[in-house]
Amino acid sequence: MYKCIIIDDEPIAIRVIKKHLSVFTDFNVVAECSNALEAMPILSKEKIDLLFCDIQMPQITGVDFIRSLPHPPNVIFTTAYRDYAIEAFELNVVDYLLKPVSFERFAKAINNFLEWEALQNQHFKKDGNQSKIQPEFLFLKADKKHYKIDLTDIFYIESLGDYIIVFTSTKKIVTNERIGSLAANLPQDEFLQIHRSFIVSIQKIESVGPGFVEIKGRKLPIGRSFKNGLNKLLQKK
Repeated sequence: MYKCIIIDDEPIAIRVIKKHLSVFTDFNVVAECSNALEAMPILSKEKIDLLFCDIQMPQITGVDFIRSLPHPPNVIFTTAYRDYAIEAFELNVVDYLLKPVSFERFAKAINNFLEWEALQNQHFKKDGNQSKIQPEFLFLKADKKHYKIDLTDIFYIESLGDYIIVFTSTKKIVTNERIGSLAANLPQDEFLQIHRSFIVSIQKIESVGPGFVEIKGRKLPIGRSFKNGLNKLLQKK
């Protein structure tokens, strides 16, 4: 069962979303909020799977609200304004619905959410040594598309503030994500963070020199606080 919150300052808009959502049996609305601030304590206490959020609201806009959340849930914006579409998709939202929202368009947004959930939860393998589930690939959102990236194809990852660049054998993908969040989802026996701005594929390391790791002919710096992890790797036989 997917837990949902609806945030909208128009009661009729909330009723429309609830009516559309009632057709789908796997969704449960746990809260209805007239503004974003009402939703904050709920989001801090419960794991919310999907957030329906208006944009033009009192006190804080939906876009600013989502941007303020350190770990936002999946979001579907519902708004009467087209002007925020680019900002919304930069936040990696599931969909952007214009009011009045037809059931057909709403159903497409729900299918987009279910497809994304399925992509995130499938194709996992069991790691017998660590007794935990590890992904064989990642899906990264860039240019309004989700790119499937095989972990074995990643050479290294570079952080640029709120963005990261994933370098593969054939391309580089820029996505709006923090390097720390990505590092938590990578197998530790396959990837190593060598600097606050760099994660490398252990298999793709070509050489290690004084203060750098070389991959694809590029020398990547080794941060002081990450030297121990690299030294342990070098001492393995």
